[in-house]
Amino acid sequence: MKVTLSLETSLSSDVSIMVDALRASTTITMALNNFERVIPCFSPQEALELQDKYDGVIAGERNGEKIEGFDIGNSPIAVEAYNTDKKTLILTTSNGTRILENMTSKVLVGCLANAKAVGEKSAEIAQDHIDVVMAGVRGEFAVEDFLASGEILYWICQNLGEIELNDFAKAAIMASRNYNSLKAGIYNSRTGKHLAKLGHKKDIDYCCQKNITDNVAIYENNELTLYI
Repeated sequence: MKVTLSLETSLSSDVSIMVDALRASTTITMALNNFERVIPCFSPQEALELQDKYDGVIAGERNGEKIEGFDIGNSPIAVEAYNTDKKTLILTTSNGTRILENMTSKVLVGCLANAKAVGEKSAEIAQDHIDVVMAGVRGEFAVEDFLASGEILYWICQNLGEIELNDFAKAAIMASRNYNSLKAGIYNSRTGKHLAKLGHKKDIDYCCQKNITDNVAIYENNELTLYI
């Protein structure tokens, strides 16, 4: 089995795992506790149009801040705490939802919160190639995605026999093994510092928790649902 790590664009036509550690992947993963589906969209205007179509809750951010007029921001804490009978969450973010748009393989969503579960699920369904895809920040490398991907890659390797890892994946696994260093890296990342400055430290704390859920989202037919 080939297992790789890449940035923005998937190297696999088999199985890909999208990772946007701060915060879209965690928001999507935890949203499936309260919503039947998450519809990712790629602009605030599209989100507003989909809200009318699906009678959904709209969530999203630009540059880390909640979009004016939206129900909630891109926050796993806010998504879990939001009280509604609606079954659809419509989400637009600066990076993670954008990455989903161009993927053509089977796509799962990974983060620290579900690293073990998404590693197991990807190993179950893959035929020959799992690619963990870091969302990054506007096309640039983001250390938080690298570290979260390392935890996911570790669990992928625990569930496969003979594997072929690219060097990027090997480095991520090594970098993620010390949990205190991993958390320090995320808090001190460019995104971590920016979110803390905006008052979102609790979201960072939440996103740094490892393996707290078995939820794994799969992206099919332009929506994210719980992979069973």
